[in-house]
Amino acid sequence: MGEMLYQGKVKQVWSTDDDDVYEFRFTNQISVFDQIIPSLIPRKGESLNRTTAHWFKLIEEAGICKTHLIEVNAPDRCLVRKVKVIKEPGAIPRDMEWVFVPLEVIVRHYLSGSAWRRFQRGELSAEALGVAPDCEYGVKLSQPFVEVTTKFETFDRNIGREEALEISNITDEEYEKIVAAALAIDEIIEREAAKNGLIHVDGKKEFALGTNREVVLVDTFGTLDEDRWWDAEAYANGECIELSKEFVRSHYIDTGHQANLQKARDAGTDEPPIPALPQSVIDETAALYASMYERLTSQDF
Repeated sequence: MGEMLYQGKVKQVWSTDDDDVYEFRFTNQISVFDQIIPSLIPRKGESLNRTTAHWFKLIEEAGICKTHLIEVNAPDRCLVRKVKVIKEPGAIPRDMEWVFVPLEVIVRHYLSGSAWRRFQRGELSAEALGVAPDCEYGVKLSQPFVEVTTKFETFDRNIGREEALEISNITDEEYEKIVAAALAIDEIIEREAAKNGLIHVDGKKEFALGTNREVVLVDTFGTLDEDRWWDAEAYANGECIELSKEFVRSHYIDTGHQANLQKARDAGTDEPPIPALPQSVIDETAALYASMYERLTSQDF
């Protein structure tokens, strides 16, 4: 039967009869700004599970890298190869195999979201992004912009290459292979998304090092939770229509919750609890997860 080993924001990790295999169970919870919203989105967990499994299959078929997926054993569950997780910075032995790399790799193709806000504040330069100083929101970047963040701190923090190497204790070569894999994966995602009128704006990925320290793609990716998507036709007409969890983030930005939350975090005071979503937003979000599964995979939901 197994036992629950970890409860994440939207996913549970369970043990199985095989010591080398975990079961992921995806919930219908949804989180933004590192807060779990007290509202459930019908069939959201199934959408995440099936979407990620679709991408895992394409990545393996393309020969980009190995993945930890073994099989989808229920609509909202899958079996994955166990990887060791060591949270202490710099403590991962250089010869350890099947170990999680404690970094998130973010690849951005358009100027949006938090990158846009940091650009406006002067924290990201036009030169670094490869854009004009007076560019507008949503401009396509001249080349993919790769960022790395921490994984096991209270809040994800953008870090440079040197600190990423220190925290993970991986080699320069392993770091380069991970970044190369992330870029190659996005080429496939961009190709598939374009078939159904979608633009892949940005996304984050997580990796492990497996047998002989080969790069292994793990966790979930290419979904509405990890990635940002726009409608291609609307973009061609000058609109950036969000087709991802950014749609829910926007609700809390528009209602002022995000600003109040950030003020509390900056001041080190208690965070305001995140309000539940209105039923209309729940219904719209559930419909979005279902329709986007079909547009991303070309399969019925």
